[in-house]
Amino acid sequence: MAAGEGLTSSEYCVLALLIEAPRHGWGLATVLARDGELGSIWSMARPLVYTSLRRLETDGWIETSGIERGDRGPHRVIFKATPKGEKLVREWLQLPVEHVRDIRSLFLVKVVLAQRLGFDAEPLLLAQRALMLPFVAFLEARLDDVDPIAEPTEATVLNFRLETAQTTVRFIDHMLDTVKTAQPRR
Repeated sequence: MAAGEGLTSSEYCVLALLIEAPRHGWGLATVLARDGELGSIWSMARPLVYTSLRRLETDGWIETSGIERGDRGPHRVIFKATPKGEKLVREWLQLPVEHVRDIRSLFLVKVVLAQRLGFDAEPLLLAQRALMLPFVAFLEARLDDVDPIAEPTEATVLNFRLETAQTTVRFIDHMLDTVKTAQPRR
């Protein structure tokens, strides 16, 4: 089994947030709540955060870095990413998403996490752009073959998918221009 194989995207997000700063499960759940810092892009229920922490610790991607005393409740275990966990996240943040339906969530959270961590987002952006351009060309060619009068549903869906794909490429181009002017921290 390859390193990190079988980790969910949510587990990768938890791991990435532990690279940003050591945290306890409650703190992670707050960031990943629907109304949290990342919740509008990627959200996780608190029980899933704790399940992710157990799995990441068992697999050696994170480790305990301390205990925070609880005022009224139990003490909270603080976790941090291990060096192998950080390496895994760096690799994951360079992989493009395969499906256009994942652009709004998974691709966007990868871009945001790379920014938060101070990692170079350019490899992800270039890889995603390289995947999108042939898809745009395919949709354009397919749309040329569809009669909007005879096949209105297919024409509508193709137009929507094409606009979405073209907008994504424009977004990536904008981000690449932005990346060129900013220096990554790590």
